[in-house]
Amino acid sequence: MHTDGTVTIRVNGEHKRVTAGLTILQLAEELGLVPEKIAVERNLEVVPRSTLGEVIVEDGDELEIVHFVGGGDHARAVDEDTWSVAGKTFRSRLIVGTGKYKDFAQNAAAVEASGAEIVTVAVRRVNVSDPNAPMLTDYIDPKKITYLPNTAGCFDAESAIRTLRLAREAGGWELVKLEVLGEARTLYPDMVETLRATEILAREGFKPMVYCVDDPIAAKRLEDAGAVAIMPLGAPIGSGLGIQNLVTIRLIVEGAKVPVLVDAGVGTASDAAVAMELGCDGVLMNTAIAEAKDPIMMAAAMKGAVESGRLAYRAGRMGKRRYADPSSPLAGLI
Repeated sequence: MHTDGTVTIRVNGEHKRVTAGLTILQLAEELGLVPEKIAVERNLEVVPRSTLGEVIVEDGDELEIVHFVGGGDHARAVDEDTWSVAGKTFRSRLIVGTGKYKDFAQNAAAVEASGAEIVTVAVRRVNVSDPNAPMLTDYIDPKKITYLPNTAGCFDAESAIRTLRLAREAGGWELVKLEVLGEARTLYPDMVETLRATEILAREGFKPMVYCVDDPIAAKRLEDAGAVAIMPLGAPIGSGLGIQNLVTIRLIVEGAKVPVLVDAGVGTASDAAVAMELGCDGVLMNTAIAEAKDPIMMAAAMKGAVESGRLAYRAGRMGKRRYADPSSPLAGLI
Protein backbone atom coordinates (compact mmCIF):
# COMPACT_ATOMS: atom_id res chain seq x y z
CA MET A 1 0.00 0.00 0.00
CA HIS A 2 1.23 3.50 -0.83
CA THR A 3 1.72 6.22 1.77
CA ASP A 4 -1.36 8.07 0.48
CA GLY A 5 -3.59 5.14 1.38
CA THR A 6 -3.96 3.79 -2.15
CA VAL A 7 -3.02 0.55 -3.87
CA THR A 8 -1.99 -0.08 -7.46
CA ILE A 9 -3.97 -2.57 -9.52
CA ARG A 10 -4.53 -3.43 -13.18
CA VAL A 11 -8.08 -3.32 -14.52
CA ASN A 12 -8.52 -4.72 -18.02
CA GLY A 13 -4.84 -4.14 -18.71
CA GLU A 14 -4.70 -0.56 -17.38
CA HIS A 15 -2.89 0.56 -14.23
CA LYS A 16 -5.08 2.25 -11.63
CA ARG A 17 -4.50 3.59 -8.14
CA VAL A 18 -7.53 3.14 -5.93
CA THR A 19 -8.33 3.62 -2.27
CA ALA A 20 -7.10 0.76 -0.11
CA GLY A 21 -9.81 -1.41 1.41
CA LEU A 22 -12.27 -1.16 -1.50
CA THR A 23 -14.32 -4.23 -2.27
CA ILE A 24 -14.71 -5.30 -5.90
CA LEU A 25 -18.36 -4.23 -5.69
CA GLN A 26 -17.36 -0.73 -4.55
CA LEU A 27 -14.73 -0.53 -7.28
CA ALA A 28 -17.28 -1.51 -9.93
CA GLU A 29 -19.66 1.18 -8.69
CA GLU A 30 -16.88 3.78 -8.75
CA LEU A 31 -16.22 2.80 -12.37
CA GLY A 32 -19.89 3.39 -13.17
CA LEU A 33 -20.62 -0.31 -13.77
CA VAL A 34 -23.81 -2.18 -12.88
CA PRO A 35 -22.71 -5.23 -10.83
CA GLU A 36 -25.60 -7.35 -12.09
CA LYS A 37 -24.34 -6.99 -15.65
CA ILE A 38 -20.65 -7.87 -15.26
CA ALA A 39 -18.36 -10.81 -14.46
CA VAL A 40 -15.05 -10.35 -12.67
CA GLU A 41 -11.83 -12.36 -12.79
CA ARG A 42 -9.23 -11.62 -10.08
CA ASN A 43 -5.72 -12.93 -10.60
CA LEU A 44 -7.00 -15.51 -13.12
CA GLU A 45 -9.78 -16.74 -10.81
CA VAL A 46 -13.46 -15.94 -11.36
CA VAL A 47 -15.02 -14.09 -8.42
CA PRO A 48 -18.62 -15.27 -7.76
CA ARG A 49 -21.03 -12.36 -8.11
CA SER A 50 -22.48 -13.12 -4.67
CA THR A 51 -19.08 -12.34 -3.08
CA LEU A 52 -18.22 -9.12 -4.93
CA GLY A 53 -19.15 -7.12 -1.83
CA GLU A 54 -16.82 -9.19 0.36
CA VAL A 55 -13.60 -9.53 -1.68
CA ILE A 56 -11.13 -6.71 -0.94
CA VAL A 57 -8.98 -5.35 -3.76
CA GLU A 58 -5.29 -5.73 -2.83
CA ASP A 59 -2.11 -4.14 -4.11
CA GLY A 60 -0.91 -5.81 -7.33
CA ASP A 61 -4.26 -7.41 -8.16
CA GLU A 62 -5.06 -7.94 -11.84
CA LEU A 63 -8.76 -7.69 -12.61
CA GLU A 64 -10.61 -8.52 -15.80
CA ILE A 65 -14.15 -7.15 -15.95
CA VAL A 66 -16.34 -8.33 -18.82
CA HIS A 67 -19.94 -8.10 -20.02
CA PHE A 68 -21.90 -9.28 -23.04
CA VAL A 69 -21.80 -7.27 -26.25
CA GLY A 70 -23.25 -7.90 -29.67
CA GLY A 71 -21.00 -9.61 -32.21
CA GLY A 72 -19.79 -7.97 -35.39
CA ASP A 73 -18.45 -4.48 -36.02
CA HIS A 74 -18.24 -2.18 -33.02
CA ALA A 75 -20.23 1.03 -33.29
CA ARG A 76 -20.23 3.97 -30.91
CA ALA A 77 -21.66 3.00 -27.53
CA VAL A 78 -25.32 3.86 -27.07
CA ASP A 79 -26.24 5.83 -23.98
CA GLU A 80 -28.83 3.55 -22.40
CA ASP A 81 -29.76 6.01 -19.62
CA THR A 82 -31.28 3.27 -17.49
CA TRP A 83 -32.65 3.57 -13.98
CA SER A 84 -32.68 1.05 -11.16
CA VAL A 85 -34.90 0.23 -8.22
CA ALA A 86 -34.24 -2.46 -5.62
CA GLY A 87 -31.43 -3.94 -7.73
CA LYS A 88 -33.49 -4.18 -10.94
CA THR A 89 -32.59 -2.07 -13.95
CA PHE A 90 -35.05 -0.75 -16.52
CA ARG A 91 -34.85 1.26 -19.73
CA SER A 92 -38.39 2.60 -19.83
CA ARG A 93 -39.21 5.28 -17.26
CA LEU A 94 -42.94 4.92 -17.82
CA ILE A 95 -45.00 2.63 -15.58
CA VAL A 96 -48.60 1.97 -16.54
CA GLY A 97 -51.59 0.60 -14.68
CA THR A 98 -53.93 -2.18 -15.72
CA GLY A 99 -57.32 -0.81 -14.71
CA LYS A 100 -60.20 0.91 -16.56
CA TYR A 101 -59.45 -0.57 -20.00
CA LYS A 102 -62.38 -2.01 -21.96
CA ASP A 103 -60.69 -5.42 -22.00
CA PHE A 104 -57.37 -7.18 -21.44
CA ALA A 105 -56.52 -7.05 -25.17
CA GLN A 106 -56.70 -3.24 -25.24
CA ASN A 107 -54.66 -3.11 -22.05
CA ALA A 108 -51.95 -5.30 -23.58
CA ALA A 109 -51.86 -3.19 -26.75
CA ALA A 110 -51.47 -0.01 -24.70
CA VAL A 111 -48.62 -1.51 -22.69
CA GLU A 112 -46.84 -2.44 -25.90
CA ALA A 113 -47.33 1.03 -27.39
CA SER A 114 -46.06 2.67 -24.19
CA GLY A 115 -42.85 0.65 -24.11
CA ALA A 116 -43.40 0.16 -20.39
CA GLU A 117 -41.46 -2.62 -18.66
CA ILE A 118 -43.46 -2.43 -15.41
CA VAL A 119 -47.23 -2.62 -14.91
CA THR A 120 -49.12 -2.21 -11.66
CA VAL A 121 -51.59 -4.95 -10.85
CA ALA A 122 -54.30 -5.09 -8.21
CA VAL A 123 -54.66 -8.18 -6.05
CA ARG A 124 -58.24 -9.44 -6.20
CA ARG A 125 -60.10 -12.63 -5.37
CA VAL A 126 -60.11 -15.43 -7.92
CA ASN A 127 -63.44 -15.94 -9.68
CA VAL A 128 -64.14 -19.42 -8.30
CA SER A 129 -67.48 -19.61 -10.13
CA ASP A 130 -65.68 -19.40 -13.50
CA PRO A 131 -62.08 -20.60 -13.17
CA ASN A 132 -61.67 -20.46 -16.96
CA ALA A 133 -62.40 -16.72 -17.18
CA PRO A 134 -59.66 -14.68 -18.94
CA MET A 135 -56.85 -13.42 -16.71
CA LEU A 136 -54.41 -10.55 -17.13
CA THR A 137 -51.50 -12.99 -17.31
CA ASP A 138 -53.02 -14.44 -20.50
CA TYR A 139 -52.41 -11.10 -22.21
CA ILE A 140 -49.45 -9.49 -20.42
CA ASP A 141 -46.70 -12.04 -19.79
CA PRO A 142 -45.16 -11.56 -16.30
CA LYS A 143 -41.98 -13.19 -17.62
CA LYS A 144 -41.56 -10.29 -20.05
CA ILE A 145 -43.18 -7.42 -18.15
CA THR A 146 -42.48 -6.84 -14.46
CA TYR A 147 -45.66 -7.03 -12.39
CA LEU A 148 -45.83 -4.52 -9.54
CA PRO A 149 -48.58 -5.65 -7.14
CA ASN A 150 -50.26 -2.68 -5.48
CA THR A 151 -52.62 -2.09 -2.59
CA ALA A 152 -55.22 0.00 -4.43
CA GLY A 153 -58.37 0.33 -2.35
CA CYS A 154 -56.69 -0.23 1.02
CA PHE A 155 -57.54 2.30 3.74
CA ASP A 156 -55.41 1.02 6.61
CA ALA A 157 -51.98 -0.50 7.10
CA GLU A 158 -53.28 -3.93 8.07
CA SER A 159 -55.26 -4.49 4.86
CA ALA A 160 -52.37 -3.25 2.73
CA ILE A 161 -49.89 -5.56 4.46
CA ARG A 162 -52.27 -8.50 4.20
CA THR A 163 -52.76 -7.85 0.48
CA LEU A 164 -49.03 -7.79 -0.22
CA ARG A 165 -48.36 -10.91 1.82
CA LEU A 166 -50.86 -12.70 -0.43
CA ALA A 167 -49.22 -11.20 -3.51
CA ARG A 168 -45.83 -12.53 -2.44
CA GLU A 169 -47.32 -15.96 -1.84
CA ALA A 170 -49.07 -15.93 -5.23
CA GLY A 171 -46.16 -14.80 -7.37
CA GLY A 172 -43.08 -14.43 -5.22
CA TRP A 173 -43.15 -10.64 -5.55
CA GLU A 174 -41.11 -8.58 -3.11
CA LEU A 175 -40.96 -5.40 -5.20
CA VAL A 176 -44.42 -3.94 -4.54
CA LYS A 177 -46.32 -0.66 -4.65
CA LEU A 178 -47.78 0.48 -1.36
CA GLU A 179 -50.64 2.92 -1.11
CA VAL A 180 -52.77 3.43 1.99
CA LEU A 181 -55.62 5.85 1.35
CA GLY A 182 -57.12 8.27 3.84
CA GLU A 183 -60.65 8.61 2.50
CA ALA A 184 -62.62 7.86 -0.64
CA ARG A 185 -63.37 11.36 -1.96
CA THR A 186 -59.82 12.55 -2.59
CA LEU A 187 -57.97 9.20 -2.40
CA TYR A 188 -55.19 11.11 -0.68
CA PRO A 189 -52.69 8.92 1.16
CA ASP A 190 -52.93 8.51 4.92
CA MET A 191 -49.29 9.18 5.76
CA VAL A 192 -49.44 7.85 9.32
CA GLU A 193 -50.74 4.48 8.13
CA THR A 194 -48.46 4.57 5.06
CA LEU A 195 -45.35 5.06 7.19
CA ARG A 196 -46.40 2.30 9.58
CA ALA A 197 -47.03 -0.12 6.72
CA THR A 198 -43.69 0.77 5.10
CA GLU A 199 -41.78 -0.04 8.28
CA ILE A 200 -43.50 -3.41 8.71
CA LEU A 201 -43.14 -4.42 5.05
CA ALA A 202 -39.45 -3.48 5.00
CA ARG A 203 -38.82 -5.60 8.09
CA GLU A 204 -40.50 -8.55 6.36
CA GLY A 205 -38.20 -8.30 3.33
CA PHE A 206 -40.52 -6.43 0.98
CA LYS A 207 -39.17 -3.66 -1.24
CA PRO A 208 -41.98 -1.11 -1.23
CA MET A 209 -42.36 1.68 -3.77
CA VAL A 210 -44.57 4.06 -1.82
CA TYR A 211 -47.36 6.41 -2.94
CA CYS A 212 -47.29 9.55 -0.80
CA VAL A 213 -48.16 13.22 -0.51
CA ASP A 214 -45.89 15.74 -2.23
CA ASP A 215 -44.11 16.57 1.03
CA PRO A 216 -40.28 16.46 1.21
CA ILE A 217 -40.30 15.70 4.94
CA ALA A 218 -42.75 12.82 4.60
CA ALA A 219 -40.75 11.51 1.63
CA LYS A 220 -37.55 11.46 3.67
CA ARG A 221 -39.24 9.60 6.51
CA LEU A 222 -40.50 6.96 4.09
CA GLU A 223 -37.01 6.53 2.68
CA ASP A 224 -35.59 6.12 6.19
CA ALA A 225 -38.32 3.56 6.93
CA GLY A 226 -37.27 1.36 4.01
CA ALA A 227 -39.07 2.64 0.91
CA VAL A 228 -37.07 1.74 -2.23
CA ALA A 229 -38.82 4.44 -4.26
CA ILE A 230 -40.81 7.55 -3.41
CA MET A 231 -43.97 8.15 -5.46
CA PRO A 232 -45.51 11.56 -4.70
CA LEU A 233 -48.84 12.41 -6.25
CA GLY A 234 -48.95 15.14 -8.87
CA ALA A 235 -52.68 15.63 -8.27
CA PRO A 236 -55.52 13.43 -6.94
CA ILE A 237 -55.73 9.94 -8.44
CA GLY A 238 -57.64 9.88 -11.72
CA SER A 239 -58.09 13.67 -11.81
CA GLY A 240 -55.93 14.41 -14.87
CA LEU A 241 -55.10 17.82 -13.40
CA GLY A 242 -51.37 17.53 -13.98
CA ILE A 243 -48.62 18.35 -11.49
CA GLN A 244 -50.00 20.95 -9.09
CA ASN A 245 -46.91 21.72 -7.05
CA LEU A 246 -43.68 21.79 -9.03
CA VAL A 247 -41.73 23.20 -6.08
CA THR A 248 -42.31 20.34 -3.65
CA ILE A 249 -41.80 17.63 -6.28
CA ARG A 250 -38.45 19.23 -7.13
CA LEU A 251 -37.49 19.36 -3.44
CA ILE A 252 -38.33 15.66 -3.06
CA VAL A 253 -36.14 14.84 -6.08
CA GLU A 254 -33.25 16.90 -4.70
CA GLY A 255 -33.42 15.29 -1.26
CA ALA A 256 -34.01 11.65 -2.16
CA LYS A 257 -31.38 8.92 -2.41
CA VAL A 258 -33.88 6.50 -3.96
CA PRO A 259 -35.82 6.86 -7.23
CA VAL A 260 -38.66 9.40 -7.31
CA LEU A 261 -41.63 8.79 -9.62
CA VAL A 262 -44.69 10.97 -9.99
CA ASP A 263 -47.75 8.83 -9.30
CA ALA A 264 -51.28 10.08 -10.00
CA GLY A 265 -52.72 13.17 -11.60
CA VAL A 266 -51.14 13.00 -15.06
CA GLY A 267 -53.70 13.87 -17.73
CA THR A 268 -51.78 14.29 -20.96
CA ALA A 269 -48.32 14.06 -22.47
CA SER A 270 -47.17 17.51 -21.38
CA ASP A 271 -47.80 16.57 -17.73
CA ALA A 272 -45.51 13.56 -18.10
CA ALA A 273 -42.84 15.71 -19.73
CA VAL A 274 -43.01 18.21 -16.86
CA ALA A 275 -42.47 15.43 -14.31
CA MET A 276 -39.37 14.28 -16.14
CA GLU A 277 -38.05 17.83 -16.60
CA LEU A 278 -38.18 18.20 -12.80
CA GLY A 279 -35.69 15.34 -12.55
CA CYS A 280 -38.05 12.52 -11.60
CA ASP A 281 -36.84 9.03 -12.42
CA GLY A 282 -40.15 8.05 -13.92
CA VAL A 283 -43.92 8.49 -14.09
CA LEU A 284 -46.74 6.11 -13.24
CA MET A 285 -50.15 6.54 -14.85
CA ASN A 286 -53.33 4.62 -15.60
CA THR A 287 -56.42 6.78 -16.21
CA ALA A 288 -54.63 9.19 -18.56
CA ILE A 289 -54.11 6.32 -21.01
CA ALA A 290 -57.09 4.07 -20.27
CA GLU A 291 -59.69 6.86 -20.50
CA ALA A 292 -58.23 8.58 -23.58
CA LYS A 293 -60.41 8.43 -26.69
CA ASP A 294 -57.64 6.36 -28.28
CA PRO A 295 -55.72 4.62 -25.46
CA ILE A 296 -53.15 3.05 -27.80
CA MET A 297 -52.28 6.40 -29.39
CA MET A 298 -52.12 8.08 -25.98
CA ALA A 299 -49.80 5.35 -24.71
CA ALA A 300 -47.42 6.11 -27.58
CA ALA A 301 -47.69 9.84 -26.81
CA MET A 302 -46.81 9.24 -23.17
CA LYS A 303 -43.79 7.17 -24.19
CA GLY A 304 -42.50 10.05 -26.30
CA ALA A 305 -43.24 12.62 -23.61
CA VAL A 306 -41.35 10.75 -20.91
CA GLU A 307 -38.37 10.26 -23.21
CA SER A 308 -38.26 13.90 -24.37
CA GLY A 309 -38.75 15.24 -20.84
CA ARG A 310 -35.86 13.12 -19.63
CA LEU A 311 -33.65 14.36 -22.47
CA ALA A 312 -34.53 17.96 -21.64
CA TYR A 313 -33.63 17.41 -17.98
CA ARG A 314 -30.30 15.85 -18.88
CA ALA A 315 -29.54 18.63 -21.38
CA GLY A 316 -30.10 21.30 -18.73
CA ARG A 317 -32.61 24.02 -19.53
CA MET A 318 -31.58 27.62 -20.08
CA GLY A 319 -31.86 30.01 -17.18
CA LYS A 320 -34.98 32.13 -16.81
CA ARG A 321 -34.60 35.89 -17.27
CA ARG A 322 -36.84 38.80 -16.40
CA TYR A 323 -36.10 40.63 -19.64
CA ALA A 324 -35.47 39.82 -23.27
CA ASP A 325 -32.07 38.62 -24.47
CA PRO A 326 -31.80 38.65 -28.30
CA SER A 327 -30.51 35.60 -30.10
CA SER A 328 -28.80 37.85 -32.66
CA PRO A 329 -26.36 40.57 -31.45
CA LEU A 330 -27.64 44.15 -31.63
CA ALA A 331 -24.20 45.53 -32.45
CA GLY A 332 -23.47 46.14 -36.12
CA LEU A 333 -27.06 46.75 -37.18
CA ILE A 334 -27.46 48.68 -40.47
